[in-house]
Amino acid sequence: MQPQLVADRSGSVHAVWLSGSPSASDVQYARLNPDGSSLASAPIRVNSQPGSAIGIGTIRGPQLALDAAGTAHVVWNGSGTAQPRPAKSSPLLYTRRPAGADAFEAQRNLIQSTTDLDGGGSIAVDSQSRIHVFWHAGDGKETTREDRRRVFTVTSTDGGKHFDSERPIDAGDGTGVCGCCGLRAGTDSRGRVFVVYRGARELMHRGTYVLESDASGTRFQGRLLQDWVTGSCPMSLPALFDGTSGMNLAWETEGKIFGRIGSKAPTDAPQRLVDGPRARHPSAATNRRGETLLVWTEDTGWNRGGKLGWRVFAADGRPTDQAGVREGLPVWTFPGVAALADGSFVIAY
Repeated sequence: MQPQLVADRSGSVHAVWLSGSPSASDVQYARLNPDGSSLASAPIRVNSQPGSAIGIGTIRGPQLALDAAGTAHVVWNGSGTAQPRPAKSSPLLYTRRPAGADAFEAQRNLIQSTTDLDGGGSIAVDSQSRIHVFWHAGDGKETTREDRRRVFTVTSTDGGKHFDSERPIDAGDGTGVCGCCGLRAGTDSRGRVFVVYRGARELMHRGTYVLESDASGTRFQGRLLQDWVTGSCPMSLPALFDGTSGMNLAWETEGKIFGRIGSKAPTDAPQRLVDGPRARHPSAATNRRGETLLVWTEDTGWNRGGKLGWRVFAADGRPTDQAGVREGLPVWTFPGVAALADGSFVIAY
C-alpha cells in the first residue's frame, strides 16, 4: 500500500511502502533493479515495533528522503498501538538507515508538544544535508478546529541524530489545515524547501497552499495556489517534485488534477492536468530529458479501490499521447513513480 519511489544521484531507485493490516501496518524498504522490473533484494522492515504504521485513509503512508551520504530517512504516522506515544496525539515516527547498514535504527517519535496529528507528514533533505520533517496538527489549544490547525516542522543538522523542537511555519492567520489531507515536502536544486498542503479557512475554503523557504530552510512564506469552496474534507494528497526547470506541483481540486509542470508552465494560473473522473492522489517524476510522468487514482474512496491513471508531459509541459487508465487499483493505496537512469519510468501500486 501507498508506495513512494525515490531515485538517488546515481539513478538507483529506492522504495518504501506499507504491508499487512491497514490499521496496523509495517513499513517496508527496498531498492529496485536498474530496469525497475523487480526488487534488487529482499525488503527490510523499517519500523522497529511491528504494526506501528497506519494505512487506513490512504493519506498517511511512509515518506522517504535520501541524503548525500546515502542514508535513508523515513517518517510515518503511527498506528493506534504505536509507541512511543505523545499526549493527545498519535506519534509521528522517524528512523534512518545509513548507507551499507543492515537495518534501520529504532523508531523515534518526533512530536513533543503538538496535538491531534492527522493527515500524513513528509520529509525532505536540503542541499546542506539538513533534514526537515513536516506535519499538521493542533497547537494544544483549540485542537479540534481545522481553521486553527497549523503546519509544523522539526529540523536536524546532524544527519538525523537529533531534531530541534517543533515550530509552526505557516502564517497562522486562520488559513488552517484540512485535517484529513496529507502534505508533501521537497527541495529544489537551489536548496529551498517547499511544503504543499490543503487549508481550511473558515472551514469552507479548502484550497491548496505552498510554503517556500529561504536559503537557510528556516523562514517560510506561503501563498494560495488555488481555492476550493467545499465544506467537507476531500482526503487527498498533493505531489511535489523537482523538475529540470524548477519545482513542479500537482494537486486535486473538485475531482480534477491541477498543477504546474514544465518550463513553460504559467506561474499564476494553474494548469488543468487531469479531468477525472474523481482524479486524486497525484504523484510525478521527471527524467533527465525533462519529461514528466504524472500518475493518479480515479474513482477511489473510503474503503474502495479504483483505477490507476497516467500521462507523460513533454519538457515544456505539453501533455503527450502517452497516457492510459488501468483497472484494479486496490483499496487504501495510490501509485508511486520514479524516473530510471535510462530516461524511462517505473510505476508501483
